[in-house]
Amino acid sequence: MKAIKLYGKEDIRIVEIPTPKISGKEILLKVEAAGICGTDIKNWKHGHKYFDAEHPVTMGHEVSGKITKVGKEVPFYKEGMRVAIAPNIGCGICDICVSGNTHMCVDSHKAFGINIDGAFAEYMVITEDAIAQGNLVVIPDTVSPEDAAMNEPLSCAYNGVAKCNVKAGDIAIVIGAGPIGLMIAMLLKMLGASKVILNDISEDRLREGEKLVPGVLTYCGDNLYDFVMKHTDGKGVDIALTATPVAQVQNEVLRLMNYFGRINYFGLTPADKQPVPVDTNLIHSKELSVVGTTKSSISQFRKTLEFVSSGLLPVNSVVTHEYSIDNGLEAFENAWRGKGLKHIIRF
Repeated sequence: MKAIKLYGKEDIRIVEIPTPKISGKEILLKVEAAGICGTDIKNWKHGHKYFDAEHPVTMGHEVSGKITKVGKEVPFYKEGMRVAIAPNIGCGICDICVSGNTHMCVDSHKAFGINIDGAFAEYMVITEDAIAQGNLVVIPDTVSPEDAAMNEPLSCAYNGVAKCNVKAGDIAIVIGAGPIGLMIAMLLKMLGASKVILNDISEDRLREGEKLVPGVLTYCGDNLYDFVMKHTDGKGVDIALTATPVAQVQNEVLRLMNYFGRINYFGLTPADKQPVPVDTNLIHSKELSVVGTTKSSISQFRKTLEFVSSGLLPVNSVVTHEYSIDNGLEAFENAWRGKGLKHIIRF
């Protein structure tokens, strides 16, 4: 079978490998759709401690597929079931895991496409621990493979929005109009925000945002502060999420906030841009709440799949490009260059 493997920094290859075999406690999944994430691009361009020429890993963690083989000792799951996969696996024993946050396990965190083989392959093995922890979620026939694969980034966006305690009538800003930023904007509107401002340096992406998020206000320019104050009667926004790795944004967003505002530093800033200077006096004087989020819990993953299957969120509208695995390197190149929005590999 064909797979996309990362062998080290800027060394990504489409290779032929044997179709994997499973144990009695595992599942073999035929991948139907797999999305390219910003994390995949970062690992490709900057390297990762889990990838090298001696230990290449099949990338991809945004995935849906159909079960083709089930180990004799696996309960519930049957051949032919269509499933989406929450990619993060914890030890299942530590305090963090038993709280339901296996994605934050510090003892033995594993993830498909990061340190175990993932979804950019015709088939992938679902491991015993992922099955036991509930990482596989059966998807309805009405949900397309692309929509199901998009549920993973959607669940991460939902984790970020949920931490901001959205109230009906809140005014929010999302800085960064990539796929995650657009899904955050969709979620904010769904949860009751009266206004959502979308900011980006790309006018093309903002135009896409206007199509995908009804009523969104967009701004591309050098005077975001005045734009925000104009549309909030001089008060500032109640909620802000920075869906961008740009360090400067994390300080500048503080000036945009209303009293008692909530900020989520969603985008991960590169290590060479840290530490980020932040005016803590603004946090103090306006009683701002500042949080960060990463990944999502299995519970959040299941909840957002309900949003998708019920038609609440048209996540397929964020997908602009589809490829075969033979064109996988082109897909990575286009995703890295910011061409369009979401790039999906279909099998």
